[in-house]
Amino acid sequence: MTNPLLDFSGVLAFGRVTPADVAPAIDELLRQAEAALTEVTAEGFPAEWNAIARVLDVATERLGRAFGAVGHLTSVADTPELRAAYNAVLPVVTAFWTRLGADERLYAKYKAIDPATLNAAQRQALTNALRGFRLSGAELQGSARERFAQVQERLAELQQKYSENVLDATDAFSYLATADELAGVPADVLQATRAAAQAEGHAGHQLTLHLPCYLPVMQFAHSSALREKLYRAYVTRASDQAQGDANRFDNTEVMKEILALRQEEAKLLGYANFGEVSLVPKMADTPAQVLHFLRDLARRARPFAEHDLADLRSYARDALHLADPQAWDWPYVSEKLKEARYAFNEQEVKQYFPAPKVLAGLFKIVETLFEVEISRDEAPVWHPAVEFYRIERAGRLVGQFYLDKPARKGKRGGAWMDDARSRWLRPDSGQLQTPIAYLVCNFAEGVDGKPPLLTHDDATTLFHEFGHGLQHMLTQVDEHGVSGISGVEWDAVELPSQFMENFCWEWEVLRHMTAHVDTGEPLPRALFDKMIAAKNFQAGMQTLRQIEFSLFDMLLHTEHDPGADIAPLLARVRAEVAVLTPPPFNRFAHSFSHIFSGGYAAGYYSYKWAEVLSADAYAVFEETRGSDGEPSLESGRRYREAILETGGSRPAMESFKAFRGREPQLDALLRHQGMMQ
Repeated sequence: MTNPLLDFSGVLAFGRVTPADVAPAIDELLRQAEAALTEVTAEGFPAEWNAIARVLDVATERLGRAFGAVGHLTSVADTPELRAAYNAVLPVVTAFWTRLGADERLYAKYKAIDPATLNAAQRQALTNALRGFRLSGAELQGSARERFAQVQERLAELQQKYSENVLDATDAFSYLATADELAGVPADVLQATRAAAQAEGHAGHQLTLHLPCYLPVMQFAHSSALREKLYRAYVTRASDQAQGDANRFDNTEVMKEILALRQEEAKLLGYANFGEVSLVPKMADTPAQVLHFLRDLARRARPFAEHDLADLRSYARDALHLADPQAWDWPYVSEKLKEARYAFNEQEVKQYFPAPKVLAGLFKIVETLFEVEISRDEAPVWHPAVEFYRIERAGRLVGQFYLDKPARKGKRGGAWMDDARSRWLRPDSGQLQTPIAYLVCNFAEGVDGKPPLLTHDDATTLFHEFGHGLQHMLTQVDEHGVSGISGVEWDAVELPSQFMENFCWEWEVLRHMTAHVDTGEPLPRALFDKMIAAKNFQAGMQTLRQIEFSLFDMLLHTEHDPGADIAPLLARVRAEVAVLTPPPFNRFAHSFSHIFSGGYAAGYYSYKWAEVLSADAYAVFEETRGSDGEPSLESGRRYREAILETGGSRPAMESFKAFRGREPQLDALLRHQGMMQ
């Protein structure tokens, strides 16, 4: 039977992929890619974009798709056998990409291409490619070139190990709680934890560190002792502070080596630090510019954060008789204060957000605003819970996507969108290849035959990831290197995702995507009004928390000695911007996957910068909505054409200005978050 990883005739046969398929497929695809590289770099091969693409891009695109699929499986359906197979080929794949990116002969071919022979998308792709060669060490010589390749290979191994340690540390924790310990925890969470315990042959309630379990316990459990137990386990994951044998997943040395290698990479490329390297392909120009942006935003947010904390402290003292709340008390105090102030809680709202109804509401707004149709489709999947869909416009296929919603063992935490296949007018066949996306979340599963219930935050997360998916799938660019999310500056890539979050606060949207799980009644307007009143609850503290992470990330990659303990840097950042300081045993950085294994190194600030872009872009919809409150279809069309369809085919600032008519301004974000002074 044909190896499924070598079949590119349609969607991947995930149901047939086994760990034994990985090495043979990757070996064969590497052989083809090596042969293609040899062919296009031979003397006499034309320095023409399409000629190179027909040979080299076809081979490397197949390698990237197959290897990406295996990497995806390690994130959503990890097993020891699959992990071993992936790690066995990771070094050779990394070595190939490093060698390709630094190949002087190939670099010379691209430099010899006449831009006048290219269309606009190809010119942008060529510009990106030449920049990529420089950042991949193509201009290095001798021992520096060899060392650069070694650094890339080792970084790939370490970043994978970091991710594995976080996953293993999360999965390793389990605590069997009694019903008394869980007093205050919502009924659906109790049902799920009881079912989990029964599945393991135990009485009681099995608690884990997966967010659908962890967060409700931290927010609602009356027992401070139980909250402390889970908090300690959660914030010490993959660290030296983990209790018992869980410290075998300690990421301390992994992190030090990652930081040292990134610094060495920067020096080899002629930069002062990795922060400068990270910003080369981004909208921001220098680390100093990023630090100024973050500190300016912190200055504006701090009075609101201080007010938020004063509110919390007085409520904890007066209503809950907590004179000195600890780190594990704050989520509980916050939830109680929100209930008291706004007369509702997250669990009340959750009853109106069954996952199927939310998904239907999301599809409705997307179909209406962006003039597409979404329907179920058929494809082999990696887990029975995974769904597959197609998007069409005027009867023609635009894109497809996998949707994997529930949390489970062996699945990485968090939510993300990834590229399974890009849009490409294929140079080998002349056929248009349509894009496919992976959309992954970690929501609680349904209990007692009822559909899964989402918190409002869950619903916002779903909209967020779908925003990424829309940029990937609705692109009209035919050059795969700049179609969809490809080639988009990293600090602009969150614009479409954060933009979509805004619809989760629109009454005209919410009334179509809510239905009480028992009665079927839509979300009451009175409850929605309470949600709106609470929308910016603790916005100041939340803003400073994100700035804390962003500042730490940028300073870690610009000023920090990689071999030194990171605790003093964290303390300095917190002294500068935080209003709440976590306890000394907190090791959040040891599971900060975004910057150590997720592509956001010296780029975490992108989330705050993209909030500025998305809030300012969404203001157009606020300014143009109809008298009935419905979003403007004309604005939706303009946004689709200016932002979503153009992808990375032009600089993100050009796309933003094409839609907004000017450069972004901070005011809309401050207004949206209730922090205008």
